[in-house]
Amino acid sequence: MGANRIRIAKDKADLVQGLVASDSTTGPFQTYADAIAFAAALGAKRRKRSPLGEISKREPGAIALEVFVSRGTDRVIQLLSIAETKDIKILSPTDENSEEQRIRIFEEYANGGLEIIQDELRGTVNYTERLLLILISDKFKEELGEDSFDLRKFL
Repeated sequence: MGANRIRIAKDKADLVQGLVASDSTTGPFQTYADAIAFAAALGAKRRKRSPLGEISKREPGAIALEVFVSRGTDRVIQLLSIAETKDIKILSPTDENSEEQRIRIFEEYANGGLEIIQDELRGTVNYTERLLLILISDKFKEELGEDSFDLRKFL
């Protein structure tokens, strides 16, 4: 499985490329790892976990776990795995199955988050602006609560 690499679904590869700043794009993230970590957090927040299906073999390919460690986003992988399994033993550094399970959970939440982002960004030119609106909208929903009347339903 390549347990120490985070894979990306083939159908989300173009989206991930567009989310990362480069010479040809003005994406909101500096690296693929940053974009994937954000997507995983969004997927977890909205409780959307989706199997990867076919894996991208072109750019962006699988991302080494060390990249997440160097970016400081490896904690997201650990926290999501604990939250999902409700078992601290998932963090065992000596159990190879635990590492594979942590990575699979993270990949599936990232894929779910990318599906959300894909839906939200449909027809959008400025990804950064739209992602900010998504975050603001989520924060506003939390502040309102579920019983509050939300006028945005009519927009």
